[in-house]
Amino acid sequence: MSSFERYLSLWIGAAMIAGIVIGTLAPGLVGMIAAAEFARVNLVVAVLIWAMVYPMMVGVDPQQLRHVFRQPKGLGITLAVNWLIKPFTMAALAVLFFEGVFADLIAPEDAQQYIAGLILLGAAPCTAMVFVWSQLTRGDENYTLVQVTLNDVVMVFAFAPIVAFLLGMTDIIVPWETLVLSVVLFVALPLAAGLLTRARLQSEARIEAFKARVKPFSMVGLIATVAILFGLQGDVILERPLVIVLIAVPILLQSYGIFAVAYAAAWIMKVPHRIAAPCALIGTSNFFELAVAVAISLFGLNSGAALATVVGVLVEVPVMLSLVAFANRTRRGFG
Repeated sequence: MSSFERYLSLWIGAAMIAGIVIGTLAPGLVGMIAAAEFARVNLVVAVLIWAMVYPMMVGVDPQQLRHVFRQPKGLGITLAVNWLIKPFTMAALAVLFFEGVFADLIAPEDAQQYIAGLILLGAAPCTAMVFVWSQLTRGDENYTLVQVTLNDVVMVFAFAPIVAFLLGMTDIIVPWETLVLSVVLFVALPLAAGLLTRARLQSEARIEAFKARVKPFSMVGLIATVAILFGLQGDVILERPLVIVLIAVPILLQSYGIFAVAYAAAWIMKVPHRIAAPCALIGTSNFFELAVAVAISLFGLNSGAALATVVGVLVEVPVMLSLVAFANRTRRGFG
């Protein structure tokens, strides 16, 4: 794990502050970026999202799908947590806190936006950083690659229906065409581009070298997107800084709760630790790049939904590092 990745939360915090400063001193610049839209997709952010997502998709190896049944217990836990549990528990926690516990602190229209952003986070399991978490727990690299590849394939088909269902359950109207367009733009097409890149490069050594070259663009894209979002959200944040803390509460509960469910299931089913650790961590972590992109497409750059997804980025790294440490301390319990 690079020092940049280890301190990602600090870089995100710096980008937030920079965005607020830029938004305050040069609101016209941020406004011009926000106005650059086509078919409800912000063109500037679309380029940045591609810079984030494409390097990850180059790492998806379809050849690994033939090994999908070598570790069926781990993969079963991963799929169940990612698609049958996590999206629904995140939606439930979001509603519980923003329509119940925090109802007196948040305007109803803002609460609906934060709920939407949290739903998007919950429905987007990690595809890239899980390689880092797996490495830090001495996880099985081949298994991690298989689960990420399978997860990305499922995401192409499952993300939009689950998000639409959960947003509909919370009375948030979402145009299906925009949601499907977002999945095509930010999942299907980058995945196709990644597969084509792998085919062109052919050898694993060339693929790894290419990934190393393009990986910095992913981090730059993330930092720039966060700065733009906070440039637009600056007034809200300066007036109500407590909002960031309130959004973080259900994310924290979700993260530790989902890890506990997956890790305990792996222990009960006697899954080896090298499989159990990445199996639990992929469900805990989020594909926040996708969540941010879809939130912007559906609700706009200056929406509460987009803000909620970015808070997820801020919270994720310290949470995941704490879970990595826990997984390493409990390794002996798996035999």
